[in-house]
Amino acid sequence: MSEERFGEFVLVRRHEEGRVAELVLDRPKAMNAVSTGMARSIAGACEALEADRGVRVVVLTSTHERAFCVGADLKERNSLSDAELVRQRPVARGAYTGVLELAVPTVAAVHGFALGGGFELALACDLIVADRTAVVGLPEVSVGVIPGGGGTQLLPRRVGAARAAELIFSARRVEAGEARELGLVDELVEAGRDREEALALASRIAAHSPVGLRAAKRALRLGHGLDLRAGLEVEDAAWRAVAFSVDRAEGVAAFNEKRKPVWPGE
Repeated sequence: MSEERFGEFVLVRRHEEGRVAELVLDRPKAMNAVSTGMARSIAGACEALEADRGVRVVVLTSTHERAFCVGADLKERNSLSDAELVRQRPVARGAYTGVLELAVPTVAAVHGFALGGGFELALACDLIVADRTAVVGLPEVSVGVIPGGGGTQLLPRRVGAARAAELIFSARRVEAGEARELGLVDELVEAGRDREEALALASRIAAHSPVGLRAAKRALRLGHGLDLRAGLEVEDAAWRAVAFSVDRAEGVAAFNEKRKPVWPGE
């Protein structure tokens, strides 16, 4: 396993010969509250991961024992003038869009508090693995703002418009069991096992074609919300992008030769 630090509060660990990348939130003294500097580091780490064609899956984790991420750094926000807040906004958005726009599958490993922007970072991932200590929610209206890291758009895509409205308007915190029932998280595991189980899931995903994984994610993301006919056109375009790839040839050959494929990734 190798490590690379991005600023003071973010690091990237590479597993499985670099096929699985772990994007680690590492600001324990502030329960991973996202400051301006930390937001820049998340965006920078995502940019580096996006450029690394060897990465097949990204897992978003936390080093804090009791929190995944408690959201925006409100102490910092309280010190900003209106003009400074305007200038800070694109930086903050860059962290969330950096995770959201990763071309490879992404998995969030959530334990403890994942609130506000912290939960939005998890929502930006394709899958969320949570342990039984997890408490999630979007409480922004309780402090006079709204979810600004994609929450108003990502949450209804997970749980439907009415349920998302109830959760956002009430600003309530949802504990792990109910979160699983509502579809706020995808897999519920025993306390302390979120990272381990998320990495195991990532390992299973990373065994498959890099070209296929990227194309499948693109079709899922672009086709969501379209009518069926338009969605099928998105799928067809993604299929055409992989049908004549070297990965496809290797996959078919490996199947017929009854061996594990060795993916070229092209």
